[in-house]
Amino acid sequence: MSTEIIVPNNDDKNIATVTHLGGTVFSFIPALIVWVIKKDDSAYLADQSKEALNFQITMLIAQLIAGILVWILIGFVLIPIVWIFNVVFCIIAAVSTSKGETYRYPLCLRLIN
Repeated sequence: MSTEIIVPNNDDKNIATVTHLGGTVFSFIPALIVWVIKKDDSAYLADQSKEALNFQITMLIAQLIAGILVWILIGFVLIPIVWIFNVVFCIIAAVSTSKGETYRYPLCLRLIN
C-alpha cells in the first residue's frame, strides 16, 4: 500500500462513486469492470475499484455463509444484516469518493492487491 496522495479529477470521482454504489445492486461486477478497464489509466480508480471489488467479494462470501446457515435458522437473521451492512458501507464509500477521498471498508478481506 502506497502512502502517496492521489488527487482525482471529477471524472475519476464520479466513476469511483458509481462503482461503490453499483455494488449494492450488481455485487462485484461494476468494480471488476472498472478495475479491468481503468487500472492503468488512473491510480485513484485502480485503488478504489480494487477496494470495492474486495469488499463485494467479502460480502458475497458472507451471503454464501449466511445462506448455508439458513439450515440452522440463524441465516434468516444474518442475510438481512449482511445486506444492510453492504448498502450502508457502499453509501458511505460513495459519499467519500464523491469528495475525492480515498475510502477503506471495515471488515474487508483484501484478496486482490
